Order: sequence, then C-alpha cells, then structure tokens
Amino acid sequence: MIELESILNIENDLDYKVHFAVYNGQEEPLDTFLRDKDEWQGWNEWRSGRDDFNRQFIFSLIRFYPQNNKWLFGGIYEVLKRDPDRYRIRLVDKHKGLIGRLLIDYPGSGSRGRSFRFENHYYMMKVAEIFESEYSGETFRGFDQIQHSFEKLEHIIKKQKMDWKRALLNVKGVYLIVDKCNGKKYVGSAYGEQGIWSRWESYVNTGHGWNEGLSLLIKETGIEYARKNFQFSILDFYSMRTDDQVIIDRETYWKRVLCSREFGYNRN
Repeated sequence: MIELESILNIENDLDYKVHFAVYNGQEEPLDTFLRDKDEWQGWNEWRSGRDDFNRQFIFSLIRFYPQNNKWLFGGIYEVLKRDPDRYRIRLVDKHKGLIGRLLIDYPGSGSRGRSFRFENHYYMMKVAEIFESEYSGETFRGFDQIQHSFEKLEHIIKKQKMDWKRALLNVKGVYLIVDKCNGKKYVGSAYGEQGIWSRWESYVNTGHGWNEGLSLLIKETGIEYARKNFQFSILDFYSMRTDDQVIIDRETYWKRVLCSREFGYNRN
C-alpha cells in the first residue's frame, strides 16, 4: 500500500480536524452516505456540547463496515460558522473527485470520539483502493448471503443496482422478514410473473407489502419502524419455471416451522 499523502496532498495539516464517522447507535454513516448526500453532510454539521471542529477544515471519513480498518473518503468541508447547535459548513472542491472512491486503510481513532487532530493520523494512513466510480453499495454475493436491513434493501432497489435486480427478478421463492425489535417473523412468497425483486420493491414503497399483519403494524408506527427494525433474508429460491404451487407449499411449510402465525405477523 502507498501512503495517503503521496496522492492526496494537504498543504497545512494544522488547519484540519479528521472526522471518523462511525455507527451512532441508530445507523451506519455509510448507509446514510449512500442514501442521501444532504443527510451525510448533516453528520458533519452536528455539534455536541464540545467544540469538536475547532479548525478551519474537516477531513471526513466514513467507516467502511464491509471491511475491517477501512474508511471511505467523505469529502473536505470548510467550517464557515459555529452556531450553538450546529456547524455551518460547505463542501470544498479540493479532492472532490475522490469522494466515495478513495478507500483508506487505517485502524482509526482507537475510540468512538468523532474528531481528532488531523496531523496525528494523516501520515499513517494508507491507500487501500481507488474505485473506478463512486461506491454505490455492496455487490450481490448469492441468495444464501442475504441478511439485509430494510434500509440496505431500500438503497439497493431505489438505486436499481443491476446485479441485484438481475438475480432477484428472475427467481421465485420464499422469504423471511424478522422484526429485530421484538423477534416476530413474517414468512412471505413471490410467485407468478413477479420475481422476488418486484415483491420486495413493494415493501420499499409501502413498508408492509400489503400484508395484513404488517399493514396494521406500519399503520400504527410508520415506515420508519420498518427502516429501523426489519431484516430480510431468503429461505428458498426457485427458477421462474417452477410451478407456483411448489412455492405456496414451501411458504406454508416455513410458516409452520417458524410458528409465524402463532407468534409472528402472518395472518393466514
């Protein structure tokens, strides 16, 4: 690996604080960055009781949770004003073309603190990889590797990630939704002419996919509840040539095995 400073020149390191953006107890900054760049900027604007960003510039890094000790470059921001409850900042042009592309190898701050003196970290950072284009989320790794939150699935579907779409659009199957807040389960199926992609797209749009038990829940709690708590996985998958009755029978089997009628959200 080569040193970060050899490709990303910072003229006066004493003008910078480094922001190691990590999980805040509710979501990962990488998920926010992928979903909405304005929301990501908000992570850098947030101000606690301390004057964390008390230098002119913020060198912002996003914890790249698919790999250990990796950070995605999130941009350089200039601090224009320090209000009591937030920093007023602007994204500067310097190294803007590397945002979301430059992956840095570094163990990090060693703590959950959010800002640190840049000069204490910069010279030990290495370049792990430079993506050809801005990182847009993980690639499809197989039907048996899906254990994804609603938020991750929402990003995949709204971005129309073609590797995922090609895979999920061309299979029927039985899927599982787990409510991580209370452990309740919902077993669903996709058959007919719609693949799993189309079925899951309805969840992204509604939060409940028009299922009775989930509809009642989302009516009371709102779609944010689904974003925060729902996890998706696939129990069985079949080619589109498979008879629909096979899928229906497998769905019934999994409802019985997982007791999702008695203790979950299934209503039939």
